[in-house]
Amino acid sequence: MMISDDLQARWWKLEEKLLERFGKKPDMESILFLIGVQEVGGVGHSFTKEQKQDLMHVAVCSILIPGGYYELEGWDEDGWPHFKQIKELPPMEFMQQENFMKDHVLFYFSQNEF
Repeated sequence: MMISDDLQARWWKLEEKLLERFGKKPDMESILFLIGVQEVGGVGHSFTKEQKQDLMHVAVCSILIPGGYYELEGWDEDGWPHFKQIKELPPMEFMQQENFMKDHVLFYFSQNEF
């Protein structure tokens, strides 16, 4: 599956904005980490390796909520969100999965006025 020109153009625009803001071009993991930090409200905090992985999980769940794949169940006593999976992700090849994630990341940023 080829990435659509529109999706690729929007993705490059997001990368450009993030490069301007943070001084280096982010990869998907960095972008998911950034979303996770945003969702947890942890800007300025340092995180353990395990917490960084948890932040990326928070990001994946958060960006897939609008697609009906997850819903927020609530927050724990440490301020971390917990999610419930509503439906299975469709089977996808690597490039399809990459484009699926890019599209959801772009939608997340558009909804959060970045």
